[in-house]
Amino acid sequence: MTTGLGLAGTRVLVTGGGTGIGRGIAEAFGAEGARVAVTYHRHEPDDALRDACPGLVAFPNQATDEADTRQVVSRVVDALGGLDVLVNNVGGMVARVATSEMTYAHWREVMELNLDSMFLMTSAVLPHLADGGRVINVASLAGHNGGGNGAVAYATAKAGMFAFTRGLAKELAPRGITVNALAPGYIDQTEFHAAHTPAPEQVKQVASIPLGRAGLPADVAGPTLWLASGLASWVTGEVVDINGGAYFA
Repeated sequence: MTTGLGLAGTRVLVTGGGTGIGRGIAEAFGAEGARVAVTYHRHEPDDALRDACPGLVAFPNQATDEADTRQVVSRVVDALGGLDVLVNNVGGMVARVATSEMTYAHWREVMELNLDSMFLMTSAVLPHLADGGRVINVASLAGHNGGGNGAVAYATAKAGMFAFTRGLAKELAPRGITVNALAPGYIDQTEFHAAHTPAPEQVKQVASIPLGRAGLPADVAGPTLWLASGLASWVTGEVVDINGGAYFA
């Protein structure tokens, strides 16, 4: 069932769309009748995702490789006939490392995975993005509050995404393109916390959420659809917090 947001036929690219939050966003656009493309690294779209997004276009992508990213964007544009919405979802913590123990190689890996990938994909997409289109960057609550122990590099990268979003919003305003960011808090049904947050800390974090539950990928997908729709055509340069009341900017 669609929500009546007028997204049918919208040409959407979701990076890292094979799993977790990206998958939830792709499925939500598919339910609206959008034409969806995803990139992936390890998580190739399965039959369930393809069923949720009829006509899904999917390409593997080394998100920190400029040549590969430009080639993938060219293939997506050829397949969809253009682009209306870019959702930059690729990112990750890599590992929790205290600053006192952090190598420069780790710092660079986190920056490349989160910031460089966003820049490279956005740069490749902009010549093909329709005027009046949308760029939506999936950041994190960590960009506001610094994240948990060992997350300094990750939090710094996510905060950088906020600044990128605001600067780009000004640059693209003459084309009627809006640029916004999402800052999800604790989101379950993803690999992130299973990989980086011990079980007791997961329980503690969920217990601290005023709305009394963990978020789900669908909770991030809803605001994404709104930002992509005509209802949000005068919203740009914003960071939309999605955290069940755990943090107020």
